[in-house]
Amino acid sequence: MFEKLKALYERYQEISLRLSQPETVGNQPLYRELMKEYSDLTPLIEKYKEYLKASESLKEAEELKQGESDREFLEMISEQYSSAKADISRLTEELKILLLPKDPNDDRSVIMEIRAGAGGEEAALFAHSLMRMYTMYADSKRWKVEILNLNETELGGVKEAEFSVEGAGAYSRLKYESGVHRVQRVPETESQGRIQTSTATVAVLPEAENAEIDIDPKDLKIDVFRASGAGGQHINKTESAVRITHLPTGLVVECQDQRSQQQNRERAMIVLSSRLLEKKQAELDKAYASERRSQIGTGDRSERIRTYNFPESRVSDHRIGLTLYKLDQILNGSLDEVIDALATADQAAKLAKEEEK
Repeated sequence: MFEKLKALYERYQEISLRLSQPETVGNQPLYRELMKEYSDLTPLIEKYKEYLKASESLKEAEELKQGESDREFLEMISEQYSSAKADISRLTEELKILLLPKDPNDDRSVIMEIRAGAGGEEAALFAHSLMRMYTMYADSKRWKVEILNLNETELGGVKEAEFSVEGAGAYSRLKYESGVHRVQRVPETESQGRIQTSTATVAVLPEAENAEIDIDPKDLKIDVFRASGAGGQHINKTESAVRITHLPTGLVVECQDQRSQQQNRERAMIVLSSRLLEKKQAELDKAYASERRSQIGTGDRSERIRTYNFPESRVSDHRIGLTLYKLDQILNGSLDEVIDALATADQAAKLAKEEEK
């Protein structure tokens, strides 16, 4: 571990020097590449500097203790020794976490897909609640949300919704949300007061960049139709909605929430590219896919990950055994406590896997 840290520190110093050189500044692609690497390394190197400082303090205390007989001075040195040792222990663990392989998608924006599952209209109303929850969470992070496709019911529920969340680190936080979400509550239409269980599925896809997925136009079937709202009532008299079918894979994407056909087509292509990227990663990198399945936040849409229980105002995440009695706050977008716990558990799982190697 420390040999690796030493090598990374030398690399950091090398990059720092190169960034100040005129030939690097004049080569913008290289400058941006080095600047990103420098920024990525900075948190690790700053923590490593703290470790080196604590190590020096420990060494100094050990040397000062040699042959010293003054009681008060020895007590002071003992405090320095104990403090430095505690710092070294803490910083070692923090460095282990910072050295873990980073998910290459963590800095990306995302495409989120929410679909009502079992439970009829109640499931659609729950899907709407989830969409509202993620929108409010994104707002708290100052991320931009854009609706790509929305199929609503007459009672205000959501059969399916697709929307983008644009912002630095969006995927690193939202990736834990993929899976089946379950709600337990008494529906407004239930006269007997019986609790009903309904579900909705959430998928979180890292947004694909233009150069990553090459889509042959010959492989696309593009249909246009009138955008419609709840109950099939037309909200647009022109054929602005777009449906794109990727013939080789059978993937189908619809977008109808932009004002023009061209805008809907562009957004549909972004969703299609993101789905194809997800499919490509799963198929071409089986080792990575296998590793993801063993971690928190598998992305498996069939996995029941969380229950929202209204009678008890309880939210339970089944992957890590977390239970919070903060249903209202969470549904209003206060997701950080849940996501922080999932990220911590994910790091612990990765650390254990690294230590097994």
